[in-house]
Amino acid sequence: MSKPADVVDALRATIVGQDEVVEVLVLALIAGGHVLLEGAPGVAKTLACRVLAAAVGGVFRRVQFTPDLLPSDVVGTRIFDQKSGEFATVFGPLFANVVLADEINRAPAKVQSALLEGMQERRATIGLQTYDLPAPFVVLATMNPYDADGTYPLPLAQLDRFLAKVVVAYPSLDEERTIVDRFGAGELPLRTGVASLDDVLRWQHEAHGVFVDAKVRDYAVDVVRASRGAAMVSHGASPRAALALVALSRARAYLEGRTFATPDDVRDLAPSVLRHRLSYDDRIAIAGDDPETVVREIVAAVRAP
Repeated sequence: MSKPADVVDALRATIVGQDEVVEVLVLALIAGGHVLLEGAPGVAKTLACRVLAAAVGGVFRRVQFTPDLLPSDVVGTRIFDQKSGEFATVFGPLFANVVLADEINRAPAKVQSALLEGMQERRATIGLQTYDLPAPFVVLATMNPYDADGTYPLPLAQLDRFLAKVVVAYPSLDEERTIVDRFGAGELPLRTGVASLDDVLRWQHEAHGVFVDAKVRDYAVDVVRASRGAAMVSHGASPRAALALVALSRARAYLEGRTFATPDDVRDLAPSVLRHRLSYDDRIAIAGDDPETVVREIVAAVRAP
């Protein structure tokens, strides 16, 4: 039987570096959540999503979000068939196992809300009918933080639906040299069928059985609660963040072959859970502070059991 570590190996065989990205993508797959990837163009955000879908043998769909996109372009629509005289349902790209929402912040509010229903309810409404989305179902969304022209800021309510957010950094000098050597002669073939969709569903079920001690649970809750009222923070994380932090901690323990989650899991994964759930007041710009520094200080201020 395949293990989540096999998917990690498949990702690392293609993606150079980006250890946090690889880990969080696989953890989100185990936890059954969605991931937001933020980074400059060309740092392998889209490639990582394609590799993940290929590794588990899932249906992969990519949606390039643009300001003129309509909800029906994502969810699907009903088309009148003149031969039969009836309406036929045409499913959109949302009906896939791994959905890549490329440049999600370029879509208007109507499209974002249509995607939000699928992310939260695992179902989509087309016309008068509601259809269940495939299982497993993961939305991987990308954002370019440097190009603000023609973008729509994502509301906190939608950001809260993402299990984790990863900041995809530029590669190091050695990693960039490896990228040029590895892809200079063309794109590498992706590793396919490393695991099956049934394997993923089994992982998700078994990960629920990972033991979380009351002290570890309380530590996760304390970290989330510490974000409310923290310096520079105008709105802290919601209780959904505590659920996400415990779910990711369980997934990490399962990935590493442990039957229990540890405080280290909570502390290491807290930044990816918190960074997109906080909004900051004007003082952060005046002080010239980095939001990443604020998140790290919040986590460091909570004593681990």
